[in-house]
Amino acid sequence: MRGMTHDDANLILRLYELRREEKLRAARAWFVSEFKVKSLDEFDALCPAGSQNNAYFRMVSTYWEMAASFVVNAILNKDLFIQNSLEFLIVWERIRGILPALRQRNNAPHQLRNLESCADLASDWLNQQGPGVYESFQARFKP
Repeated sequence: MRGMTHDDANLILRLYELRREEKLRAARAWFVSEFKVKSLDEFDALCPAGSQNNAYFRMVSTYWEMAASFVVNAILNKDLFIQNSLEFLIVWERIRGILPALRQRNNAPHQLRNLESCADLASDWLNQQGPGVYESFQARFKP
């Protein structure tokens, strides 16, 4: 594991600034309050192609996939990333059940793979904080 640098801090601040952008903020709010699908059929009903909800889903999931790619590729320190926002883990918990079906339908086995890798890191990190911490987090945000 590499140590934290000023570049890590600057990148965390930049990612935070991007999250404050008006459209992404609206998409994030929608995702947390409305995206609780348990199947691909529910996903298609909530987020039909070409809809605002579909755009919101893509905006949120690809934002966190991009941020996670920085961690996976050792551009951003993983501990700093995890400590500064577990929102990506909420996204993961909300999509993990339907992701295999989305990957199959889209013929994209790599889809959101970086987010998945960071979710694994975060679950390990939370479990190191104490017994049942990850399970408690998961129970609050799983659809």
